[in-house]
This record gives sequence, structure tokens and C-alpha cells, in this order.
Amino acid sequence: MSKIGQWEQAEPGVKRKIFHPGKGLMMMEVQFKKGAEGYEHSHIHEQMSYCIKGKIAFQIDGKETIITQGEIIYIPSNAKHGVTALEESILLDTFTPIRKDLLE
Repeated sequence: MSKIGQWEQAEPGVKRKIFHPGKGLMMMEVQFKKGAEGYEHSHIHEQMSYCIKGKIAFQIDGKETIITQGEIIYIPSNAKHGVTALEESILLDTFTPIRKDLLE
């Protein structure tokens, strides 16, 4: 069960902190060690990810896009996506609607 406002381990080398959600929008900070992966998955939610620090390779529906500090990427609803941290990195992920699967 996720604890809002507390760090938790996601995948190896990846930890996240979920912020208190609004009515239809939520955010979380995700920190990656170099080489760590966010495993491929999909969800009905739209997602935007802002790179606070580092360099991240996103795979979205088979296409790779690399973002660095200060850049954002949009992930459409139901798109299969995963990430690889090319260096130590931090993302701020935003979702709409709220990801109840992360809050339960």
C-alpha cells in the first residue's frame, strides 16, 4: 500500500513519493539510480513527466525518446511505456485521472 508523502521502493534502483492528490489530478516524484529501469506498463491515465535532473530514455509504444533536465514528455492513455535512467535522474510525473492503483 502506498503511503502518500513517504518514499517507497518501486523497482530496483527506483524510489517514488506520491503527493496528496487533487480531485482529478495527481503527482509523484520518482528518483532513479543510473541504469535503473521503470518496467514497461500501460494505464488508462494520461501522463506528463518533467525531468528535474538527469537523462532518461522513454520507450513509448516502441519508440524511444530521450529527455534531460528541464524537458517534458507526454504519454497518452493506454500507451505501453517504460524508462531507463541513462544517468542518476529525477522525474516529476503527473497523471489524470487519479491513479487509484497507486493509492490503494
